[in-house]
Amino acid sequence: MSFDVTDPVCLTERLIACDSVTPATGTVFAELAAMLEPLGFAVHRFVAGEAPDGPVENLVAVRAGPAGSRHFAFAGHLDVVPPGQGWTTAPFSPERRGDLLYGRGAVDMKGAIAAMVAAVAQIPAEAGTLSFLITGDEEGPARFGTVEIIAHLRQTGQLPDVCLVGEPTSVHRLGDMAKIGRRGSVNMWLTAQGAQGHVAYPHLADNPIPRLVALLGELDAWHIDDGSDWFQPSNLELTDLAVGNPATNVIPAEAGARLSIRFNDLQTGQDLVAKVTAMAERHRVAVRAVISGEAFLTMPGAFSTLVADAVAAETGITPELSTTGGTSDARFLRALCPVIEFGLSNATMHKKDEAVAMADLVVLSRIYARIALASLA
Repeated sequence: MSFDVTDPVCLTERLIACDSVTPATGTVFAELAAMLEPLGFAVHRFVAGEAPDGPVENLVAVRAGPAGSRHFAFAGHLDVVPPGQGWTTAPFSPERRGDLLYGRGAVDMKGAIAAMVAAVAQIPAEAGTLSFLITGDEEGPARFGTVEIIAHLRQTGQLPDVCLVGEPTSVHRLGDMAKIGRRGSVNMWLTAQGAQGHVAYPHLADNPIPRLVALLGELDAWHIDDGSDWFQPSNLELTDLAVGNPATNVIPAEAGARLSIRFNDLQTGQDLVAKVTAMAERHRVAVRAVISGEAFLTMPGAFSTLVADAVAAETGITPELSTTGGTSDARFLRALCPVIEFGLSNATMHKKDEAVAMADLVVLSRIYARIALASLA
């Protein structure tokens, strides 16, 4: 082995150096496999899906413990969002400057995966079964990523008892927040059809814009709920409005809009789609919907206490248990077992000059080791 598998900073650099814009395949998975195989993990890499949302590479690595031992899983993704323009240095050329390590994926979430590897390097095989569930398509459509990993685990009978996802959950400093659930997400496309005509002869046309605008006003005024014990109120946002009419004297034949709802555990995606559809039908507007995930909650208990204790032992602070933020692949993994998310500070994720404090990588690897060992006990 030509690198120190216990050094999370070095491991993060090696992963950052692999260009892995979503959907990721190839080199970055080979790099992770090269880290895990010397530690005794049996690595299975497979590709799923076809264009336009695939192909996607996934990795399942398992180090089996003694018969009957508990199974703890680390989960995450190696794909990253496109770096964009304006970086101080090349986004896939990791660079240490001062106390920070720069590069796309440093925070979201190659740094966390590197900390996971460094953590398991310190855990003896007899402690129990450990696994890595890593996808190349979390930042994209996520059709052929973690859902395919779950299908593989069910087929092989390698189901974990608990799972930790390494998303960057911390806000102001490492350890101040962990996610015990996520809101659901649904996007809807609204289309109002009319009849094109001359603006001077409106009685010969059917303008779809007023009907669509009336619906949008009704949706904007809709108070969905007041939230629940662990979730903030559900939120509807109008995200697009388009007619595309280049002429000043033509009534258009079609108008469209888009909305996104992030919803709590009082709602389901299908119920929200049904409610919007009922509103839209009154205005003669068609609805197409895609539900990205349902709201879920890992109730506070033994697992969250274990995570909080590990964080407090290494940082001196107790993390807030939260369900805020966007979606993650935990929405799929919760079907297998209790799942909690914990990771680095999210201040620079998806931004140019994404960077992680190198000291945080070291502390995070120790936290992950504590969580894994306690979960296996």
